[in-house]
Amino acid sequence: MKKKSKIDFGAYAFLIPAAVIYLSVIVIPVFYSLFISLFKWNGVAEKEFVGLANYINLFTNDATFMIALKNNLIWIVLTIVLMMTVSLGFAVILNKQFRGRTVFRAFFYFPCVIAPIAVAIIWRWIYNPNIGFINQFFKVLGINFKQTWISDPKVSLYAAALWQGIGQPMILFLAGLQSVSPDVLEAATIDGAGPIRKFFSVTVPLMKETFVMVLATLIVAAMKVYDIVQGLTGGGPNNSTQVLATYMYSQTFQYNNVGMGTAVACIMVVMMLVVIIPYISFTAKEK
Repeated sequence: MKKKSKIDFGAYAFLIPAAVIYLSVIVIPVFYSLFISLFKWNGVAEKEFVGLANYINLFTNDATFMIALKNNLIWIVLTIVLMMTVSLGFAVILNKQFRGRTVFRAFFYFPCVIAPIAVAIIWRWIYNPNIGFINQFFKVLGINFKQTWISDPKVSLYAAALWQGIGQPMILFLAGLQSVSPDVLEAATIDGAGPIRKFFSVTVPLMKETFVMVLATLIVAAMKVYDIVQGLTGGGPNNSTQVLATYMYSQTFQYNNVGMGTAVACIMVVMMLVVIIPYISFTAKEK
């Protein structure tokens, strides 16, 4: 007869504190937020059950929400195209052997440790139409160019700084580049592959896991972007730079429309799950 395996209740007891924290901080608030999104509520008075009316109103009657959704998608595209390209380029350069590369690695990573709200304040001064660095720089060069960077609805969204986030994917790409076996690269060189051919045909395929990790983290970060937009433009002018997080904040805390704001938050969670679930599935398969 097979011996019945004993259940180690002591091991499960050690999981209880973490489980309580996880349930109270993440799971319960998520389901409570979903519950609140089904009501019309100002946070003080009695809740009025409206079902899916908040969601329907957001997608059919709320022009500002559609602007915020479009801006979030634009932000994601810019993040993927610009940030991934620039960070990969820096990683390739800083992966080479040259004097002082450690200093340059720290220099390019440094912006990541600065608080986003501080970055927003700095760039507000840089974009100032009267005393800002950019307009003053053109003035010193004798170029008659003056732009109201964060007051013009056509350019204000693109004026938001993406440079701060380059350091983190750069470090991940550096780790991926260093994991590529030199023997494989040497074999490709012997076969006659040039530097560009080696990079795209050997290095990039071997960094598949790194690219997936960077892509997933950047998309999630772009989906929940808040600090830099709120500090730089506050969603203006005329809601032209609203993103989902800033619109959720304004609906919930400025207009006391808690049900609508929570519905925006739930939509953000669903959109992020579209990225997170395939990423977790991919990493699980790799193991």
